[in-house]
Amino acid sequence: MFGYDLLYVEFLYYFNVERDYFECHEVMEELWLEEGRNPLYQGLLQVAVGLYHHRNGNVGGAIKLLSQSLEKLEFYPRQTMGIDLGKLVDDTTAYLAKLERIEEEPFDFYDLDITIVHSELAAMVEELKQFPPEKSGE
Repeated sequence: MFGYDLLYVEFLYYFNVERDYFECHEVMEELWLEEGRNPLYQGLLQVAVGLYHHRNGNVGGAIKLLSQSLEKLEFYPRQTMGIDLGKLVDDTTAYLAKLERIEEEPFDFYDLDITIVHSELAAMVEELKQFPPEKSGE
């Protein structure tokens, strides 16, 4: 075991598999509070909430949250916590740029992926596919 908190694994599962950005917020906020309000966790949470806002038509909210997420995440190593954070930062930057021009160049919502680079973490997420966690309201 490499010390990946189950809530972190659940966050990645909800982000990459279920595409349930509301549930991403629920589990990551719990972890963020438990871990002393770690800016890395907050930045990841804000990417999910930004996507949630865009999916629900709140472009202003999406721009705000994605901007805030980048302010936190851009200073971390490109590979951290078993993920390719650099790719997520690049993808989020591109998404934000498109959102900022959505009036001139409309586009449909699309999901982002968090690339998992650590085999143990990938295996933990795969296991959740077979035994999905209970959502917060269940």
